[in-house]
Amino acid sequence: MSMSIFCVSLTLVLSIFSGTDGYFFQVVRQCRYSSKDLQGIEFIHSYVFNQAENIRFNSTVGKYVGYTELGVKNAEAWNKGPELAVELGELERYCKHNADIDYSAILDKTVEPHVRLSSVAPPSGRHPAMLMCSAYDFYPKPIRVTWLRDGREVKSDVTSTEELANGDWYYQIHSHLEYTPRSGEKISCMVEHISLTEPMVYHWDPSLPEAERNKIAIGASGL
Repeated sequence: MSMSIFCVSLTLVLSIFSGTDGYFFQVVRQCRYSSKDLQGIEFIHSYVFNQAENIRFNSTVGKYVGYTELGVKNAEAWNKGPELAVELGELERYCKHNADIDYSAILDKTVEPHVRLSSVAPPSGRHPAMLMCSAYDFYPKPIRVTWLRDGREVKSDVTSTEELANGDWYYQIHSHLEYTPRSGEKISCMVEHISLTEPMVYHWDPSLPEAERNKIAIGASGL
């Protein structure tokens, strides 16, 4: 699979918090990029009270939209006042002006996943065995994990998690394969990510102890 199919997006968020006596107010400013040519770039300015968003400006919509009774009233007033003109200029002033810095500091960077193959207990009686292929600490988020059986992709009895955020810019994902072992077969996990120059294939060898299997998985060569 070509890595060109991945569309990497970045959301830059600036939040301002204030709170007193059990009340909480938050202002969130976002620049959403989807490509370096800045096509589809979006500026979003949200006002949140006690975790409920009550009003939002979206540059694609071009006006304020209210989501609560107070938010609707404020949106109607702000759309007729000087506030709207200020918001309409933020896409150029705030998002596009900083795009080169944002891309060079964050979006252009990639981190290869660490991959581990392991045997786990199957949840049902359909098959006697299950393997788990886990990819850790990769960036950016899009990744593809597939199973191969004697070189052919396996699509049945496969379940995968979504890409899970670690909370530190990195992600992890876990894919499971339920199967009935066959003598002499080769089962592999293939990982494709923008940080890799080619797909990486990790072979399962049940004859080795777990520590040795992990060494093979970490050092496996690509196709």
